[in-house]
Amino acid sequence: MFELMVEDTFDAAHALRCYEGSCENLHGHTFKVQVFLKGNKLNKLGLLEDFRFIKKELAAVLDNYDHKLLNDIKPFTKINPTSENLAAELFRTLKKRFKSVFKVTVWESGVTNASFY
Repeated sequence: MFELMVEDTFDAAHALRCYEGSCENLHGHTFKVQVFLKGNKLNKLGLLEDFRFIKKELAAVLDNYDHKLLNDIKPFTKINPTSENLAAELFRTLKKRFKSVFKVTVWESGVTNASFY
């Protein structure tokens, strides 16, 4: 079995609705996003997926969030823009582009992250 990981970052703001604490206030993060792919069959070049293509697609997806208020972007207009919900949304979006995606991890700081499988 082969596993690949590609990561990128974006800057965005959010406010957690109904949260009792400072995270209810508007604040921002430099989010780090890691995308994990796995599979047991390589193509004729010996690649599971082309890193350059994965990075390009990830950057295109993250561009939709970069320097934006997450609360204003669907589905976060209705659900809280938590790291957990962001990881799930990114997973669903990237899974459409890469069938071998099996996990997305969103880091909102150097010591806290959430993953969706």
